[in-house]
Amino acid sequence: MPLLSLITFLPAVGAAGLLVLPRKRQDLIRGAALGVSVLTFLLSLKLFTDFQVGVGQMQFVEEMAWIPSFGIRYKLGIDGISLFLVLLTTFLTAIAIGASTGVVHRIKEYMVVMLLLETGMIGVFVALDLVLFYVFWEATLLPMYFLIGIWGGPRRIYATIKFVLYTMAGSLLMLVAIIAVGLLHAQAGGEITFDLTVLMHAEIPPAIQWWLFLAFALAFAIKVPLFPFHTWLPDAHVEAPTAASVLLAGVILKMGTYGFLRFALPLFPQATMTFLPWISGLALVGIVYGAWVAMVQPDLKSLVAYSSVSHLGLVILGIFALNGEGIAGSVLQMVNHGLSTGALFLMVGMIYERRHTRMIADYGGLFRVIPFFGGTFLLVVLSSIGLPGLNGFVGEFLILLGTFRVHPLYALVAVTGIVWAAWYMLGMVRRVLFGPLTHPENADISDLTWNERIVLVPVLVLIVWIGVYPAPFLRRMEASVERVIVQVKRQQAVQGSEFIVQGTAAMNPEPSTMSPEASSMNPEPLTLSRGRR
Repeated sequence: MPLLSLITFLPAVGAAGLLVLPRKRQDLIRGAALGVSVLTFLLSLKLFTDFQVGVGQMQFVEEMAWIPSFGIRYKLGIDGISLFLVLLTTFLTAIAIGASTGVVHRIKEYMVVMLLLETGMIGVFVALDLVLFYVFWEATLLPMYFLIGIWGGPRRIYATIKFVLYTMAGSLLMLVAIIAVGLLHAQAGGEITFDLTVLMHAEIPPAIQWWLFLAFALAFAIKVPLFPFHTWLPDAHVEAPTAASVLLAGVILKMGTYGFLRFALPLFPQATMTFLPWISGLALVGIVYGAWVAMVQPDLKSLVAYSSVSHLGLVILGIFALNGEGIAGSVLQMVNHGLSTGALFLMVGMIYERRHTRMIADYGGLFRVIPFFGGTFLLVVLSSIGLPGLNGFVGEFLILLGTFRVHPLYALVAVTGIVWAAWYMLGMVRRVLFGPLTHPENADISDLTWNERIVLVPVLVLIVWIGVYPAPFLRRMEASVERVIVQVKRQQAVQGSEFIVQGTAAMNPEPSTMSPEASSMNPEPLTLSRGRR
C-alpha cells in the first residue's frame, strides 16, 4: 500500500482489530492501541527522511478515481507545510494514548475512538480533493464527540453539544462553498472537479470569491478558534479527558489554521486581500483578549485553554502577513503550540489525578515535593512563552518579523500579548510550584512515575531541539511556503487585472485607457530565503 494511505488508515485498521479483542484483556487492548499508534508514528518518520528538500510541489502523491461522475477523486499528498502537521498528529496521538492510564472504564471503546480520531486528523492534512478533505474534516467530529461526551467531566454533555453545534454550523457552510467551487469550474468550461491543485488556478470573480471565502473562513475560524468564535473551546477543554485535551489543542485547532493556509488563501486570493485587515484585526483582538481572560482564570485547564486563543491568534496573524517569514513562523508555531500546550494539558491531567482539583489556589510549594514534575512543568511553560533557546521563541520571532515587515503596529500589539502571556504563565508557575506549602494534602503527592516520564521526555527533546536547531524544520517548509505566496500573488494579479480591464472597458470602450493600477499588479516573486535565489 502507498505510504500516505498506509499512515492514514493504519489507525482505523488497528481500531477494527481492537474490536475482536476480549473486553477483559485491558492491558492487551492498551498495548495494542499504543503499538498501532507508535507504528504509525514510525512510518510517518519516513516522510520526514524521504522528503525532498527544496521542492515546493506536493510529494508522495497518490491518486485514483473515487466518484468519477461528480469529479471526486481520492487524492493524497503532502508538502513542507502538511508534513509537519502529519508528524505532529502521529506523535501526539502516541503520546496521548500512552498517557491514558487514568481511563479505567470502557477501555476498548476509548482506544477505538482514539485511533479513529487519528485517521480523521491525518486525512485532513493529506487530502488534496476538497470533498475528501471535507469527509476527513467531519470524520474527526464524531470521535471527539464521544471522547468528551463519555469520558469527560460533570458538564460533558453541555460541552459536547456546544462543540458539535459550533463545528457543524461552520462546516456545513464550507460544504456549500466546496460544491459551488466545483460547479463554477465546470461552468467556466472545465470539467467538474474538486481537485485542489486544479482549482487553485481557477479564476473566480471577486464578488463570488468574497462569499465563498467567508463560508470557508467561518469553518476555519471556529476551529482555530478565532475571536469571537472561541466560546466553545474553554468548555470543551475543561470537560474533556486529558488525552482529548491534548489532541484538541495539539492537532484539531491546527485544522483551522491549516485550512486558511491550504484552501482559503490560494483559492480566493482577491477575497483574501479584501478581508486581510479584518482577519488580522480579529487575530489581534484574540491575542490580547485571550491573554487578559487567561490572567483571571482560577482553573489550570481554563487558563491553558484561553492561552491557546491568544497563541493561535498569533499564528493567524503570521499567515495573513502573506510573506515568507510570517507563514513559515506560523507553520512552525503550529507545531510548537501542539508540543507545548499538549504537554501542559498532560501535566495538568497528571497533577489532577493526584489531587483531584485543578484550582490554582489549591496548590503552592509543589516544587520541593515533586521536583521532577516542577522542573518539567517550568520548562514547558518557558517554551510556551517563547524563551530563547526553546521552540516557542523561533516561531514567535518569525511571525513578529513577518508582521513587522507589512504592518509594524500589528507587530507592536502582538508583542503586548506575548508580554501578558509571560505575566500570567509565570504567575501560574509561582502560585503552583513556589511559595509556602499551605495545603497539607499536597505534602504527600508523589512525583512523576516512570510511565509519565517516558511520555514527557520525547516532548521535551523536541522542545529543545526546535529551539536550538530549527534548520531541519525550516528547510523542509521553505519551498512550500514560497509556493503558497507566489500562488496567491499570481492569482491575485491575474484576476485583479482582468477585473480592472473589464471595469475599465465598461466605463470607456477605448482599450488604451487601461487603469495604471492594472500594470502595477504583475506577480512579484517572493522568497522566504532570498539568499538561495
